[in-house]
Amino acid sequence: MTDSIRIDHWVKLGTTIKESRLSRGWSQHDLAQRADVSRSWLARVEAGHRGAELEPLLRALAALDITLRLELNPSSPSAVTTPPTSVPTREEAWGLR
Repeated sequence: MTDSIRIDHWVKLGTTIKESRLSRGWSQHDLAQRADVSRSWLARVEAGHRGAELEPLLRALAALDITLRLELNPSSPSAVTTPPTSVPTREEAWGLR
């Protein structure tokens, strides 16, 4: 059985990363090296600052052996009920066509 943690705000994300890092006995420097991110970037994420880029965040989670899983909340009014039939091109998505 795997543990599941609901991340619903930046502070919870940072706390989860920090607790996982500390449980391994790693310093911020250790995790930053393993994830190929700067220690200052990691410190900001652990402190709950917004705006973490996805690619380095995924590397940090992978270094901690954490899998990110996104779920659609079916009770959310903005939930998509049917998948799109096709993926728009970049030009279509940006309204250039």
